[in-house]
Amino acid sequence: MRIAAITMVYRDYWALAQWYRHYAAQLGAANLYIVSHGSDPKISELCPGSSVITIPRESFDGFDRERSEMLNAFQLALLKVYDWVLRTDADELICWDPQRYDGLADVFAQNAEFPVLTALGMDLVAMSPSTEGEPFQDVRDAGFSGHYSKAFALRIPAGLNLHGVKVAPRNLQRFPFHMPKGLFLVHLKYANREALFDANTVRHQVATSKGIGLPGTAWKEAYAETENFFETFENKELLPWDDAEEQAHAFFSDKPSRIERYSVIKTRVRKWPYRTVLPDWFATL
Repeated sequence: MRIAAITMVYRDYWALAQWYRHYAAQLGAANLYIVSHGSDPKISELCPGSSVITIPRESFDGFDRERSEMLNAFQLALLKVYDWVLRTDADELICWDPQRYDGLADVFAQNAEFPVLTALGMDLVAMSPSTEGEPFQDVRDAGFSGHYSKAFALRIPAGLNLHGVKVAPRNLQRFPFHMPKGLFLVHLKYANREALFDANTVRHQVATSKGIGLPGTAWKEAYAETENFFETFENKELLPWDDAEEQAHAFFSDKPSRIERYSVIKTRVRKWPYRTVLPDWFATL
């Protein structure tokens, strides 16, 4: 089985280093494809052996739409030579419970009958600035998230869109939605506060630049959004991992949204009122 991973990045070096380390260990560096938004030789230094595709960074008009269409086209091309293509943002890692899977290849092998896989999403959170310099594996506080419970890999020529999969309208109601147990999309945005500040500076600059169809409020008000996130997270009730995982999987895998306007199937974005602490196995991945 041949598996590729693709991401797009601009300067988010800390997150990209985690992305590369994680997927190179599982898939091999030669099977990693990084779209660089603007020329940046540091990406090749951080990700030796991977393929770096440079695109111009001249305009942000229609940023989200054009980015999605371009990455879908790359993903479709890679499916000509790979059995599965995995796509995440640079600050997103697909992780697995080692009691269920031996690694990423085993994830795909055990779920080979499904055309698209969706992972249960979570935010990994550095609870205080004192943890910002730690390896992210040592940051253990987390909260499950419907927003980050995303379709992340496919083996058929379809497109990822709005955190779900876009299908032919005639297939919308019958296309399978599959979120395997023990499979997680770990969002690293809040796992390193120093890196987060740098990333927020870029997001704010993009969202407040001149153009049409720029990223929305979450980028324009990135600093305020970050403060609100940490305050809300700290006030959440703490659940033990086993209870939190069981309840979150049942909560987010149930009755996916099938959006006729976009012909997209995705996890329903529902709020999760708890936080948890990751088990010891997480640090081994």
